[in-house]
Amino acid sequence: MPGTFDPELNTLFLGTSNPAPDFDGEPRPGDDLYTDCLLALDADTGKLKWFFQFTPHDLFDYDATETPVLVDAIFRGQPRKLVVQANRNGFLYVLDRADGKFLSAVRFVENLNWASGIDSHGRPVRTDVKPSAQGTRVCPGFVGATNWYAPSFNPSTGLFYFVALENCDLFLRRPQAFKPGETYYSTGARHSVGDYGQKILLAFALEADKPAWRYVQSGWGHSAGGTMSTSGGVVFFGDNAQSFEAVDAVSGEALWHFNTGQTISASPMSYAVNDKQYVAVAAGSDIFSFALP
Repeated sequence: MPGTFDPELNTLFLGTSNPAPDFDGEPRPGDDLYTDCLLALDADTGKLKWFFQFTPHDLFDYDATETPVLVDAIFRGQPRKLVVQANRNGFLYVLDRADGKFLSAVRFVENLNWASGIDSHGRPVRTDVKPSAQGTRVCPGFVGATNWYAPSFNPSTGLFYFVALENCDLFLRRPQAFKPGETYYSTGARHSVGDYGQKILLAFALEADKPAWRYVQSGWGHSAGGTMSTSGGVVFFGDNAQSFEAVDAVSGEALWHFNTGQTISASPMSYAVNDKQYVAVAAGSDIFSFALP
């Protein structure tokens, strides 16, 4: 993922991937720095300014490559330069982007059993859940509680919008010797009987402990489309039923949809031609464009 750039701080924020082997922690004891991290890098030199690790000693493939969003806002009574990330591990994080200070983390999915919470330093409070030879039910599952699909923030509503996934999988561990050029997972994950994934569009205020609203999606598609929030008070996104959809940014009320008949893996965009606004999204091998009234 390309990361996010702050020109005022001259800082590039990049998320890093998970350690290998994915599901066996014994060959890599400790926190496994700098995996599952957000790195703040000097844009001119590449020097590391600070880092924050979301999932130390990751056993579940919870990489941290989800888009970091830069927000200038009043947080807990004082103006701050924030960086916000909805992480694949199931928690929504707020950090001070100037110095990397941990400010808050909120659980955003109901199905989460690998940790019981996040402590005051930003470290997860781990449970005894971990991959096993016979298979262990882990939530969130292998694809994570969210992923690379882009979130968005609307300064007018003060809400952060992103697509979450409620899912669990069976995680298996089988020790594997590293061989150059070969996949190094130490086995993997499979479907957990009785668990069915469900995607939900969430809206969170940055200081809230629960969503402002939830827009549950239907369908068995495999959408990976991100969100776009506009100053007109609308959130556009590709839903899980292959539709390009718009909801009210304040209430989450459905406003409009258009079924593309194809899986949407792109984020929407908006542009203007001759003072007329359009919104567009790529679906399958096509690009769909719509004019606003």
